[in-house]
Amino acid sequence: MIDTHVHLQHPWYAGDLHQVLERAAQAGIRAAIIPGTNLSDCREAVSLVHDHSGTRCRLHAAVGIHPTEAHQLDRETGAALESLAGSQSVVAIGEIGLDYYWPSVQDRGWVCGEPDVQRGALQAQLELASRLDLPVVIHDRDAHIDVLHILRDWLGAYPQARGTLHAYAAGPELLDEFLDMGLHIGIDGPVTYKKAARLHEVARRVPLSRLLLETDGPYLPPAPRRGERNEPAFIPLIAARIAELRGTTVDAVAKATTDNASRLFGLRL
Repeated sequence: MIDTHVHLQHPWYAGDLHQVLERAAQAGIRAAIIPGTNLSDCREAVSLVHDHSGTRCRLHAAVGIHPTEAHQLDRETGAALESLAGSQSVVAIGEIGLDYYWPSVQDRGWVCGEPDVQRGALQAQLELASRLDLPVVIHDRDAHIDVLHILRDWLGAYPQARGTLHAYAAGPELLDEFLDMGLHIGIDGPVTYKKAARLHEVARRVPLSRLLLETDGPYLPPAPRRGERNEPAFIPLIAARIAELRGTTVDAVAKATTDNASRLFGLRL
């Protein structure tokens, strides 16, 4: 199996990353993709891939400016991001997208990219992905319709473009529209939560050929490990719940999602 989205450069992993990767390998996780959220974070992701090149769980990086950091994407940062994206370890542009939740939080205590700035940053990074022929990893929080329209326009202009909706949250209502665009759907820990009925429906309906597994670690741990730091070794818990919802086997989910991730991101396992 492959964890297609885990923030291993997060400080919460700093003390035991080697053990985290070993537990992942023991759990059958063959690879993990580390997305960036700002330029510094992207550089750390690429460095981690280089520093842990010999691990049994192979690491890959994605580079991008997260929507809440969109105000940082100036010309200099864009040029540095494009240079970094040329690294052999980089398999995608991400985590990019739109997040309309955090700008609405008045007492958040930190600077957040406003929606209009986010939209500009997303379009600029979609263009970068097209130039480099890399897939995109899309963050969408409370911005489903705008994400849908922007991606539809982009895919219309670049038919070869491709990507995944990370931690899919647009519900069953928009699922078919995103699938019709050829996008993959990333599902993580919340699918194991008892009250996540809408996500359960999504997990049943997504074609196996479009499904990806992810933890979004250190966030969103699956139900049996709620309250703990999430990590790639928990992917089998997510796969098991999806298999249960679909009335199929864990092996079927594991094989399909591994094949999907390998094909989308060009991974050699």
